[in-house]
Amino acid sequence: MQRYFIDEQFNDQNEVIITGENAKHILKVMRMEIGESLIVVQNNTAYICKIVSVGQNVIVKQTGETIPSPEMPVQVTIACGLPKGDKLDLITQKGTELGMHALIPFAAERSIVKWDDKKGEKKTERLQKIAKEAAEQSHRTQIPEIMSPISFKQLLSIIPNYDAVFIADEEDAKQEIRTRFADKLKKVYDNESKSILLIFGPEGGISRNEAKSLIEAGSETMSLGPRILRAETAPLYALSAISYEFE
Repeated sequence: MQRYFIDEQFNDQNEVIITGENAKHILKVMRMEIGESLIVVQNNTAYICKIVSVGQNVIVKQTGETIPSPEMPVQVTIACGLPKGDKLDLITQKGTELGMHALIPFAAERSIVKWDDKKGEKKTERLQKIAKEAAEQSHRTQIPEIMSPISFKQLLSIIPNYDAVFIADEEDAKQEIRTRFADKLKKVYDNESKSILLIFGPEGGISRNEAKSLIEAGSETMSLGPRILRAETAPLYALSAISYEFE
């Protein structure tokens, strides 16, 4: 069944009027009619509904059935140094499919890309739309929040907000004896941590100064194996590892 995230509220009869792009998609793309079923997600709950009226908008009614949430038992936020090209698009889309809770781009020392504030709001809106579509496709009940880019200083200030914070450090990966991410995740699992922040550098990785500051602020290094991963690959690898451990 097709899934739609909505802002509109159900009334006392458990009906809701779906408007805007969702209504257009139901009518023009899916060509759905009265009596057909779809899934409406509101406030992190997925309701199975039937269409009871179509017109300019679409009215649906709850059937009384809901679908269990597929969300991860931990909230994983990805902080990534601003990468080149459309890599943020890929991280947003695939990260959403893999269970990411939020995405925080930040201006890293080695970021080549400079965020254009004039165009930034539209770009963030576009990334949020990518996250919404990926959440619908992967049948999630939450849409990851895509933050506007922050400074490295701001990144340091939010570290205390998380139960566990890890830095993907390529220097760690080069060591003969590495800090295995799997071992660190087991400790997080045993401590019943609810929120994890994963920090990744841009194409050039995290600088030594940044790594030092992050560790002093309470972060731990993590190694994602002996191979050096691309800026857009590393977050997806880490999300997969967390999913394996927790799910």
